[in-house]
Amino acid sequence: MEAQISPLSQVDPSAKLGKGVVIGPFCVVGPNVTIGDYTQLASHVVLMGTTTLGAHNKLYPGCVIGGEPQDVSYQESETEVLIGDNNLFREGVTVNRGAEKEDGITRIGNRNMFMANSHIAHNCRIYDDVILVNGVLLGGHVHVHDRAIVSGNTVVHHFSTIGRLAFVSGGCRVPHDIPPFMLAAGSDNPTLKTLNIVGMRRAGISETSIDTVKTAFRMLYRKRKTMAEVQAHFDETLDGVIPMELSQLLQFIEAQRAGKLGRAREATRMQPPQEENEKRNAA
Repeated sequence: MEAQISPLSQVDPSAKLGKGVVIGPFCVVGPNVTIGDYTQLASHVVLMGTTTLGAHNKLYPGCVIGGEPQDVSYQESETEVLIGDNNLFREGVTVNRGAEKEDGITRIGNRNMFMANSHIAHNCRIYDDVILVNGVLLGGHVHVHDRAIVSGNTVVHHFSTIGRLAFVSGGCRVPHDIPPFMLAAGSDNPTLKTLNIVGMRRAGISETSIDTVKTAFRMLYRKRKTMAEVQAHFDETLDGVIPMELSQLLQFIEAQRAGKLGRAREATRMQPPQEENEKRNAA
């Protein structure tokens, strides 16, 4: 099935289009763009730079994907945007390609929903089944893990990480990592209120594992126990059989505390790009 391209759109002859692609009116598709099977561009969509979209994505009017990173250090090199399958980009979503840092790639996984006017900055990584609600702004190098939800008009500081199945309330300024399974709220500096129990149940996590993570939350954030005390408690009570969810939570918190300013990956921000590291190692 050939691609359907509106005569009112401008598609570079070098762009690679999969079968069943639909491009509506007033779209612009650049020469280094690859569009996977059955992806749809409604209208007024711009795909630029080195951008690859997988299959069955849908982009609504006003989306701009692959624009230059809003980073003053960017030197106009061939960085990229890589997008998986079955993602939904609502009106006015913007995704910047990577800056010359880390691996130079902005990555988006599968089955994500990006609501109107949300923004994904350079070098971000969005995993799978994530929801960014209207007006969410992600700074550079932000990671958002599987099934996390970031509510409307929330701003996430660069190099922050939002863990698996975390839920961030609307209108937050998020200057630090949010551990997996947590519900965070508070307009200026969100605090961890409780577990995202609804999300955990929808993800099929057992009640036993939920109760175990709940115990860890109370010990860490209510009773202010040390990580060593928490580890010792579970080693004793669980006889060495640690649920995966508990391991994820404790590992995340250990990494966060070993980082800077509440962000596990903050220490990496001044490292040179991966290519330079490889050259130095080879030397």
